[in-house]
Amino acid sequence: MKTTLLNSISLLLGILFTAISLINIFFGNDPFYGLFVLLLALLYYPFFSTQLKAKTNYTIPFWVKGLLALFILWTSLGVAELPAKIQMMLEYFK
Repeated sequence: MKTTLLNSISLLLGILFTAISLINIFFGNDPFYGLFVLLLALLYYPFFSTQLKAKTNYTIPFWVKGLLALFILWTSLGVAELPAKIQMMLEYFK
């Protein structure tokens, strides 16, 4: 039960960070930041975690993923101005 819940939370964060990275790649002034977030988002997908454990016998602790999630959210909302980019994207698609 606990593993399923943690995997579900991790998958949802991976999807959220993938969306944030795609917005930053296509509508941001620094697409390399979007690529960086996209690479970090891979850590949150459960299949990547199982592959990492199978190949290296190492898993990323949940608290490390939590700190990394806070860092990604802080940089995307504050430094990368995600709400302004979402507004620009919505105006572009009108």
